Amino acid sequence: MMAYLLGHINYWLIIGVMMIGMFTMMSSPNLMKKLAGLSMFQTAVILFYVSLGKVDGGTAPIITESATRYANPLPQVLMLTAIVVGVATMALGFALIIRIRRAYDSMEEDNIHHQMEKEELD
Repeated sequence: MMAYLLGHINYWLIIGVMMIGMFTMMSSPNLMKKLAGLSMFQTAVILFYVSLGKVDGGTAPIITESATRYANPLPQVLMLTAIVVGVATMALGFALIIRIRRAYDSMEEDNIHHQMEKEELD
């Protein structure tokens, strides 16, 4: 049992980082911290997929006489796309946070909600 757990330590660490990111997103009222949690969660998912794509004894998918086992390049290609989408998501998130900060002079959800309720009552 212990050998199984130690043999899959990378998955346990990835799940730990994923849960830390999820907890940060859900528990923090600060928008910047929520965005940092989203980034941690996204990085953990990318690491998980790249770890799944590893093949013991596998080589690059180039046909040669000596190679018999090939690693599937699809997970790595998909994760490169996910990285690009993640960078765009983070940039949009930062832009929205800057706009919210200018409009409400706060990055805390509670303060923003109170100011929005005040504006509705006025």
